[in-house]
Amino acid sequence: MWSGWSGHHFARPGNRFWPALHASGFTPRRLDPGEEQEVLGLGLGITNVVARATAAAADLTDDELRAGRHELERKVLAHAPRTLAVLGITAYRTAFGRPRAALGEQPDHVIGTTRVWVLPNPSGLNAHHTPADLARLFATLREAVQPPHG
Repeated sequence: MWSGWSGHHFARPGNRFWPALHASGFTPRRLDPGEEQEVLGLGLGITNVVARATAAAADLTDDELRAGRHELERKVLAHAPRTLAVLGITAYRTAFGRPRAALGEQPDHVIGTTRVWVLPNPSGLNAHHTPADLARLFATLREAVQPPHG
């Protein structure tokens, strides 16, 4: 609900998205939700599968997730990013009709030429993954999509 109120992604103070993004090496420092536009300069972007703020991911209906998938696919096809990362394994499984999907790259799923990855939902409500787990999983994606420095 904080994100809906503030107009910024992952705005709730306990959300672990911004710390994980930084700890994984995607950003040079921890960004605040109000600085979300800065990720564009880093070659990243943020959007939603469903454009409705909820207190918990479980508040989204299966129909909303499936409908949101179509809009997300339209955006991906229009902008053709190299990689799409969907946050939330349950949301991904439902939205894309892939009940056995696991975290990580989805080798059997591309949208146009865009590779698809799934990462955990970084909400503080998702107790399955610690901040260190999130940083490690986000870093795995970063290492796969960013060329090594040097």
